[in-house]
Amino acid sequence: MILEQLPLARQLDLVFRELREELAQLTSGTVFVQIRNNMVGKFGIRHFPLESKGTEIKMAERGLSESQQLSFRQTALESLKLKRWTHGEIQFEFAMRQDLLCTSVTFESNYNMANLIGESNKNKRDF
Repeated sequence: MILEQLPLARQLDLVFRELREELAQLTSGTVFVQIRNNMVGKFGIRHFPLESKGTEIKMAERGLSESQQLSFRQTALESLKLKRWTHGEIQFEFAMRQDLLCTSVTFESNYNMANLIGESNKNKRDF
């Protein structure tokens, strides 16, 4: 399978499928996806493996259920409709609060000055 031939939405779907087992053990964290030329590069989850309530520290007993993961993945896919850049990172934060999955999305666009100057020289523009 050649990555360049897959739409970004399909690539994101593959990311969430790959992270399925890890998400099943987590109740909160941030899924990050780095994108270059509308292709997923590095991706993963940032999370704290331990939780505390008062002085008691414990590991999460259970993570996201199958239906919660499906909802999370659908939110991520829907968010792509708002993306207007080709290079950057998307962060999908998630947390279980009173047995309800809460999510938020952050877009970060990246630009490369070397590309901008290179285009400038091609078009013979002066800055």
